[in-house]
Amino acid sequence: MKRSKILAMALVSVLTISSLTGCGGNSNNNTNPTTNGTNQTTASGSSETTASGNSETTASGNPETPKTPVVDNGGKPIKDLVMVQNQGSHECETLNWLYTQTGSTSEVLTNLVDGLLSCDVYGNLVPAIATEWGTEDGGLTWTFKLRNDVVWVDVNGNKMADCTAQDFITGLEWVLNASKNDANNTSMPIELISGAKDYYDYTKGLSEEEAMALDSTTFLQMVGVEAPDDYTLIYHCTTPKPYFDSVATYQCLYPVSAAMIEQITPAGFKEATNDKLWYNGCYRLTSFIYNNEKVMEKNESYWDKNCTLFDSVTVKMIEGSDVGYQLYQAGEIDSVGLNESQFSTIYNDPNHEYHNNLVETYPSKYAYVVHFNYNKRKDDGTDDTNWNTAVANESFRQAWYYGLDFTEYLARTNPLNPNKQTLDTFTGRGLVYTSDGTDYTTLVTDLLDHGATDRSNGQGKAARLNAEKFEAAKQQAMEELAAQGVTFPVQADYFILSGSQASLDSAEVLKKVFSQCFGDDFIQLNIRTYVSSLVQEVRSPRLQSFMINGWGADYADPQNYLGQMTYPDDNAYYAQNFENIPDAPDNVKATFEEYTKLEKAADEIVDDMDARYAAFAQAEVYLLNHALFIPVDNQINFKITRINHYTMMNAPFGIQYNKYKNWETSTVAYTADDYAAFEAAFEAGRPTK
Repeated sequence: MKRSKILAMALVSVLTISSLTGCGGNSNNNTNPTTNGTNQTTASGSSETTASGNSETTASGNPETPKTPVVDNGGKPIKDLVMVQNQGSHECETLNWLYTQTGSTSEVLTNLVDGLLSCDVYGNLVPAIATEWGTEDGGLTWTFKLRNDVVWVDVNGNKMADCTAQDFITGLEWVLNASKNDANNTSMPIELISGAKDYYDYTKGLSEEEAMALDSTTFLQMVGVEAPDDYTLIYHCTTPKPYFDSVATYQCLYPVSAAMIEQITPAGFKEATNDKLWYNGCYRLTSFIYNNEKVMEKNESYWDKNCTLFDSVTVKMIEGSDVGYQLYQAGEIDSVGLNESQFSTIYNDPNHEYHNNLVETYPSKYAYVVHFNYNKRKDDGTDDTNWNTAVANESFRQAWYYGLDFTEYLARTNPLNPNKQTLDTFTGRGLVYTSDGTDYTTLVTDLLDHGATDRSNGQGKAARLNAEKFEAAKQQAMEELAAQGVTFPVQADYFILSGSQASLDSAEVLKKVFSQCFGDDFIQLNIRTYVSSLVQEVRSPRLQSFMINGWGADYADPQNYLGQMTYPDDNAYYAQNFENIPDAPDNVKATFEEYTKLEKAADEIVDDMDARYAAFAQAEVYLLNHALFIPVDNQINFKITRINHYTMMNAPFGIQYNKYKNWETSTVAYTADDYAAFEAAFEAGRPTK
């Protein structure tokens, strides 16, 4: 294949997907984690099964089944899949699927446990444990009918118990119990389910011993969920929630066996180990060596007998893309993302063995942005007054917004089309659409003075960049901050995994970007390292000046993104854990409070989805105009792979994107021509919105 053919393939329009599953996933740039709003996909509106007004909506059907391969490249389907993830930034933080809010963890756990619903390759809701679902009152009450052939198995595959409606009640009680789950994954049920906040607050007032001893008795008296029989679940929402069924793809509504918890104790489930857990999903986690390797083996008792699964899936933890590339060359793994130098070597050599195998993935569902830390601390635990004063200044933040050009940084993973990845908003593209098919993010960019970035060829700059506005903001910030005693250049601490050459290379590029964009007199980037846990070593002690983190939606509504930045709100993930707004300067708190008024007003609109989305767009524009975050990208990488990514569950919400189910694979690596055929077939089969 000629190089021009690869270029043409790279410029083909690809599927846009919106990472806590509400969660996160691994950064495209090898250094930054994602937080799971949830996983990837495109969805129209609130999905086919949502209801508005008082009309009745029901849905049923069969899970998506494998299709006839579009391409026969001479290979055979892979039986034992081997993947890689980066150490440190992409390791599981826990094996308790109710606790995690990070995409890197959910990408593993989605293979071990199934929830009520899943998604097809286009992000449409399809049955999982629930076979039918719907609402008769415009989204105030939702009923799910469950299949009766789902079982829990232990790590060895032994059948332990049936999975019933009670397991979903047990799971939700765990999520909303402040001592059992802290505040993780509570924002969705508290926002959506009647009585959920009351129960959460009730458990906060108990001693840890009292709260840990609770079962579902008091919970059912206080919270709007019921199980009339073993295979029926009914949820009562706080107000009509026409998108509630999309929440059923996220782990806050996932089941857990009360019998398992009784066997291993609540403390044992909170600190879950793979050998003690019970599984109802596609695979069992038979081996877990932290920062080394995870092995999943097929669950022979899995309820979906028509799907295709791998006999085993092994995930190797590696230091970076150089190691991954070496493993791929040795035939030890089945897919690898390429860094800038690897891509250039292959792309510029028509005779290279992988020249024909360069394929560009569709955009990740995770929307990556710069999150400022408004209450930074030094290593000794004292306040970093210089940084905290600077970042509280709006002109300082606007200098970042108008001046920070990430092009060279994004080229680390997509050298050909770096700005095809550029993000303009906080919410990821492809999450929801208005009644006329307009992407919600277009509503946001239409309200901005600079509009949206032209991503047609991947070469244009981010639309927010403006040299004149940057210089004005920089000058004003330096004058105002100097009067407050701030010293320049302001030191910005940025953390990467120690010993990771790929992370260091990316960070060095980012440091260069800072110098070029800001000037050495204004802001200086300091590259610092952590040993193993970004959360424990950096984020919890608040040592970072900022993080670049990605969010994928938990459910199909902008509120899932925007609700993470509200204040005061104990359950707002970003405001609490990244921005640290409760301890921010008063002027920052006031700005977030004004934003929260807009966000809450938008969330009260439930009878007109177009009006709801328009109001959320106004709130999101407020965040952008005050530069409370800086948009970065949503990742479009180049890979060499034996996996057809168009057969994955492409949803911009939920956690099922990385479920190793019904994937089309080949023992022979796919070519750019193969991927062009995959995309053509995918688009030809896309349902009309």
